[in-house]
Amino acid sequence: MLGVKLAIRSGKFDEALGMADELARTQGIPPAESIQADLAACEALVAASRVGEAELRILSCEGRLDPRTAPANWGEFLRIRGAVHERSGRHSDAYHDFAQSVNVFELLGERYQAALSHLALGRLTAAMGKRGSAERYLDQAAAVFRTLGAQRDLEEVDQTRARMATIAARETAASPADADDAIVRRLVEGSVLADLLARETATSLIEATEADAAVIFVVPSAGEVRIVAMAGCDAGVARALARAAAQGNSAYGEGLLLTEPLGRDHDGPRFCTVVAAHRLTDVATRRFRMFTAVAKQGFELCGARDRRNHPVEPSGARSLEPLLPGFICASAAMNRVADQIQRLQGHDLMVLITGESGTGKDLVARAIHVGSPRSAAMFLPYNCTTTQRDLADSQLFGHRRGSFTGAITDQQGLIRTAAGGTLFLDEIGDLPLDIQPKLLRFLEQGEVMPVGETRPQAVDVRVLAATNADLEQRVQEGKFREDLYYRLCVIRIHVPPLRERREEIPHLSTFFLREACERLGKPDVHLSSVTLDLFDRYWWPGNVRQLRNEVQRAVAMSPPGGTIEPDHLSPDLTAPPSTRGVASAPTAARITGATNLAAAVEEVEREVIGSALRRSSGNISETARVLGLTRRGLYLKMRRLGLDGAAEDT
Repeated sequence: MLGVKLAIRSGKFDEALGMADELARTQGIPPAESIQADLAACEALVAASRVGEAELRILSCEGRLDPRTAPANWGEFLRIRGAVHERSGRHSDAYHDFAQSVNVFELLGERYQAALSHLALGRLTAAMGKRGSAERYLDQAAAVFRTLGAQRDLEEVDQTRARMATIAARETAASPADADDAIVRRLVEGSVLADLLARETATSLIEATEADAAVIFVVPSAGEVRIVAMAGCDAGVARALARAAAQGNSAYGEGLLLTEPLGRDHDGPRFCTVVAAHRLTDVATRRFRMFTAVAKQGFELCGARDRRNHPVEPSGARSLEPLLPGFICASAAMNRVADQIQRLQGHDLMVLITGESGTGKDLVARAIHVGSPRSAAMFLPYNCTTTQRDLADSQLFGHRRGSFTGAITDQQGLIRTAAGGTLFLDEIGDLPLDIQPKLLRFLEQGEVMPVGETRPQAVDVRVLAATNADLEQRVQEGKFREDLYYRLCVIRIHVPPLRERREEIPHLSTFFLREACERLGKPDVHLSSVTLDLFDRYWWPGNVRQLRNEVQRAVAMSPPGGTIEPDHLSPDLTAPPSTRGVASAPTAARITGATNLAAAVEEVEREVIGSALRRSSGNISETARVLGLTRRGLYLKMRRLGLDGAAEDT
């Protein structure tokens, strides 16, 4: 291989290609060395400007390369693929391949290889007219080359600087959609290794949001925060940023912090925080949240891949409270939910969980799982709103390597990863319409067809789903398949909003207070009676999630041993009822005599539909026309409201 590299350096590209081909065809050569020879051949083809041949050759390597077993080869593959993208004018793809190769080599401690990738980044950004970025990458490469005495590489750095002086500075960028797609692909590819994904997340967030620094960290139950990855800062600053974010601060010095959870690591919850000198724009904030959502699912895949499966033992009836701290049932409404969960123990039926955002549907799903025969196996959540259509297909059902560009290794997909356990599909109403038939096939036949596969594969996994959307309305609008809707509704559990179970507010507040005090290291913080009264009167449009966030914010604003007073709360809670907009208690329930908003809406629907049916003498078609509904939509509403016996099918 050394001879091939020297031939490429000397400009003898045909000779290098011949030597690499001969090595690749050697009988009995180990697979890793065969891939190295093919990669060297690709490098020779790129250097000889035979880009079309190089692209075909690199695709053949992609299907044989496993990043987990040969990460160094993968880093080199990324750098060469980046060079192919660069020669083909795909600068955004080239940039992200070069950047990911830097992270791979730095993770492996390969300083020289990382410097070569920095040099490639410097050449690319210099050609694009981005002088500031080019200087930074070239400085990083030169520092390593100088330390290692790599004089030839230092000369290449100087030559790049000289060429850059003749190029006018300009800003050339891909379209926002293309740039976002490239970052998402980069995060998906990085999810083969948790440490690499952490580095990719930190560097990608700085590029996507133009923040000054990004830190991925874990907050253990005891001890100091643990830094997983950082970008744009040193270890000392990263630790200070992580501490500030863990304490709930939104500022660090003169900068502003933005923090998002990234699931859990083995020793505690994982978070990502970025710091910027100025408040991020709305677009940058949305991109931050989108990419952290993708990264969170990547970490869940890494954890699922590394987690060992344990034998599943039958479980009998059990109390949910010891298993799920925070599952508080202090109201008749939640006792009914708990009773439904208890009745499901020992069964494996599909369940659809409905309710407003923030009511705790995910907690109900976990309670169903821990009370099932699959409790010792995996519980794997997936949010259907966070990923584009192509990625949703691959993430759910898996793919074979080489089935599409970027598929560098086989991926099981979430359904096969959760085999033997429970897959929780949150926000199922937002699942792309063209993915729904594949999900329906799996639910009915227990088989999945991974992307690029030709034969279905049987999978044993229980599916729980949740939504805050009106699926009946989605069916009526043609946005959700009716057959899938009925398949999901084997058992339906509705989680009531917090305003319908106000008696739980003191219990939940106390639980969240204790949780926040432990997390933020502020013992003996108390809630004043005035604050509890405010909590009891407020309408809580964000439900339990809003209450939890409010308590955490108040604890962060209070001194240790202090008392949370109304001035520690958000302005919306302390504003007069007339200025709260939708946060004031609804009047419809009082007008109709119903006990809550949901009951009031249901009562109005029942009355309007019943009246229309009577006027049309039970004619479904006429009633649907008058109400502006389809026949199918009207049937669904009638069945839910108990009116299906009051009509004739005409």
